[in-house]
Amino acid sequence: MELVVRLNDKEYTNWLKAGRCLYILKDALHPYTDEQMRAFHRALLRDNPRLREQCPRSCQSGDIKLSRACGLCLQWKSEILNHHRQPGSTLNWDNCSPPAWRTNHWELAKAYMPRGQAHVNAAHQCDPSALLNLINFCDCFGSVDVHSSHVRELIRCRNDLMHSPDLHVKEAWMKKFKVVLRRFVQLFSQVPSMALAEPRLAQVSVSVRPCLCSTLAVHCFFFSQDTEQLMMLDGFLQENKDLGQRFSGEFGPKMKARLMV
Repeated sequence: MELVVRLNDKEYTNWLKAGRCLYILKDALHPYTDEQMRAFHRALLRDNPRLREQCPRSCQSGDIKLSRACGLCLQWKSEILNHHRQPGSTLNWDNCSPPAWRTNHWELAKAYMPRGQAHVNAAHQCDPSALLNLINFCDCFGSVDVHSSHVRELIRCRNDLMHSPDLHVKEAWMKKFKVVLRRFVQLFSQVPSMALAEPRLAQVSVSVRPCLCSTLAVHCFFFSQDTEQLMMLDGFLQENKDLGQRFSGEFGPKMKARLMV
């Protein structure tokens, strides 16, 4: 009954729908960010032949922070800072394995992300926050140079959503979020994956019911006791780190208990 009550709470369903929008956006950004970082990585290697050399000392992230890494890794550090829109800010070098910058484009991408990305190896493993920060800070995403405020606004919305203590957002916030989301999507209107995501985002934002998963009908929350449906929801939450951690903190133990019955 507690879950039923929560899903009838308008501000809670707003929170869920906004989280679902970020989940859809994340999927749309995966192929685009991966392609952009591959091209960026190739350009760095092409323009600076020394970067193709192998790190001779197996430098660690701590060496980069203390500027005691080998000359090659320090040159990589310099290139990363040169392409950072705010080079004076603190970079999360702990995300990175410096010797891998030569061969792994996504290892390079992680330098522009929030902390906690050390074990992430590919775009599809990243949550919305990581991808949005990458786009915001790395200047290889030139399409956002003029309208970078649109990216920062969406990051702020994401932070509001995930830091809501009671998992609620008001209708006024939701209206603002829709505007911010639409502006962001328009920045990437020429990106095929974003074009495909646009109607899915519109469907969620106009829906009067929470749309947690396209394969999971809302009535299963209220009426169905089917274990397979619960497993589908559990899988969705595990995939979506941002939304899943908050939702599972409230109802995760109850769902797991139900699945074990």
